[in-house]
Amino acid sequence: MRGHGKRRGWLVLAMASALLGGCVTRPTEYHEPPPLSVTERATLNARVFDRVWRLIDDKYFDANFRGVNWRALRDRYRPAALAAADETALYAVLNRMCAELKESHVGALAPRRAFEFQTDHRAAVGIRWQLLEGKRVVTDVVPGSPAARAGVQPGWIALSRNGAPLREGEVFVSRVGQPVVYGFLDARNEPRSFSLVPELLTFDRREARELGDRLLYLRFDQFSRQSLSWLSHELKSHADSPGAIIDLRQNSGGNAFVLSVALAEFFPGRVAEGRMVRRNGSQRESRSLSWLSAHYAGHVVLLTGPATASAAEIFAHVLQHHGRAEVVGRQTAGAVIFSRTYRLPDNGTVQIPVMDYVGLDGQRLEGHGVAPDRPVPPPSLADLRAGRDSDVFAAIAVLKESISADELPSGDEIQVTPAMAK
Repeated sequence: MRGHGKRRGWLVLAMASALLGGCVTRPTEYHEPPPLSVTERATLNARVFDRVWRLIDDKYFDANFRGVNWRALRDRYRPAALAAADETALYAVLNRMCAELKESHVGALAPRRAFEFQTDHRAAVGIRWQLLEGKRVVTDVVPGSPAARAGVQPGWIALSRNGAPLREGEVFVSRVGQPVVYGFLDARNEPRSFSLVPELLTFDRREARELGDRLLYLRFDQFSRQSLSWLSHELKSHADSPGAIIDLRQNSGGNAFVLSVALAEFFPGRVAEGRMVRRNGSQRESRSLSWLSAHYAGHVVLLTGPATASAAEIFAHVLQHHGRAEVVGRQTAGAVIFSRTYRLPDNGTVQIPVMDYVGLDGQRLEGHGVAPDRPVPPPSLADLRAGRDSDVFAAIAVLKESISADELPSGDEIQVTPAMAK
């Protein structure tokens, strides 16, 4: 038994070393393949469609497809897929078929998006926006990006691209070196226009700040090996911090192994994560993996929102369920199934849910998400333009309630200032 335990320990160490120590491939730009003739396009469409349908038929986590007649969908969608005039039309058909399953983590990525996902970089100018008060409002600007260098700021309203009004659902492909002209209204509602040249950018943001009284703010947007190494380092470097805010509002999930190791950063030992349910009905209890973890002991507040998804939702659920953190913000996405990605004949990919996840409360998170302990309304346009982050204000207030006076370095209460929440 001891020998088996040693082997298991070395296996975990080897997996962790491979995960954390590998080199990062230098990002490269995607190059479009040569155009196809009508006959070549139809032949390739058939190969791609049939591969997607068969993979889902073989791998989908529910053999009964949750009541959907999957075989009938093949007959319904295959003619449209074969007739698709180009890649965009083909993948639109594939994703309409996948959407019939009404679950997350099932869908196809065309070759360009698959390449960008694999390299974790895409041609972009570095802005995120969302509909707020009926307007497309810039909510995030990637530091060092073309948009940041031009002076674009959160709270600006995005109006147009290359002279045309922005429209819901519009597909636009940025290309490295090809300028795109964006029109905005700035914080004073004055029109601003910039010609921005897309670059290869990553949206895996990581940010660490001290908020005063040794409180810590940490933001990371993916459960990647780079984020795990960064998170562990920051928590070890601030081991004496009485409280930490972990910002998951833009965290879309990521690697399941990284999730298990990241959870151990906040507990003295391994903890239950939930249950994995396979297609054949077999179930497995999952537990966190402690490997050179920080075992951070301070108070923890998690910030969540509608963009918090997948592994980030499990992370929030586990810390919340074990009483290790309070969740502040808004309901998470409810997109929680374990999936695998498979290559397609045209170098696109299809993502397929292969295991269901049941939370520590016995309920699926898929379709429901994690509810905050302390709900906070969405940010207002006025807040964004003033540089106020109401979620961070609320999180600091929760830490203020949680941390007793003798845990603070000065013995005084935490004073919440606007600078802390910017």
